[in-house]
Amino acid sequence: MYFIIESGSTKSDWVLVDNKNNQSFFSTIGFNPYFHSADIIEAELKKNTDIMHLAPSIKGIYFYGAGCSSPELNQIVEEGLRRIFPDSSIMVEHDLLACAYATYNGKPGISCIIGTGSNSCYFDGQNLLEEVPALGYVLGDEGSGSYFGKQLLSSFLYHHLPADIEADFIATYQLDKDIVVDRVYREPNANVFIASFMPFIAKHKENVFFSEMVYKGLKHFMQVHVCCYDNYQETEVHFVGSLSKIFEKELDKAAAELGIQIASIVQKPVLGLVDYHLKYILKTVIA
Repeated sequence: MYFIIESGSTKSDWVLVDNKNNQSFFSTIGFNPYFHSADIIEAELKKNTDIMHLAPSIKGIYFYGAGCSSPELNQIVEEGLRRIFPDSSIMVEHDLLACAYATYNGKPGISCIIGTGSNSCYFDGQNLLEEVPALGYVLGDEGSGSYFGKQLLSSFLYHHLPADIEADFIATYQLDKDIVVDRVYREPNANVFIASFMPFIAKHKENVFFSEMVYKGLKHFMQVHVCCYDNYQETEVHFVGSLSKIFEKELDKAAAELGIQIASIVQKPVLGLVDYHLKYILKTVIA
């Protein structure tokens, strides 16, 4: 049996594949080596009795995660997994590769991640090109949950939200400046905290305040992370992540203005990732 895992900073989707291609689904918190040590990964997995029960039977693990962008960072995740799956082969790769695999349809394309963070790559079926780097939630992550969450929080603290939305925000979260500053500047996983307000934005997405914010942010993302590729207007562009689907109208509007062809929006990339593995990677591995 094999685990195929697609991990953002907030949540990890785990798919168990057996030798008959049967699939079972599990979920854990997201494991990002910028924020999670091997000790944390080990401790979190030990809380999941279903995964722990399966651990001795797992032959291989394919883990694709946010922040897994160098051998040193990948080693943190691999070490945490190794403590739970000591007898398994373990591969740790960047979530960009998972995004490319999940959207690959036999033609070269630009694949984009819109989640807690954001990023893009060009994939031709063999080679992956990342034209501009992902700079994280402080310097980059345009169009992401953390990007919009920062705008929401600053608008709230500056008293720039429409009165009815401000009232609903206060009633929903009971936050004040001191709590927000403490969570952002003193506690860990600030990016996840900031992005956690996306359900509130989605709730009010028809309000012009948020629809305009989201449209501008998604357009900014494409200007930075899609328009950087040669012939981007002649190349299919794919998006993965729930935010892409929730704000599909704003995404379509921004793409049309930039001459970008959206070929697909994949809400659950792990499903396409599993299909890719069954077709190209596990085909010769599973007897």
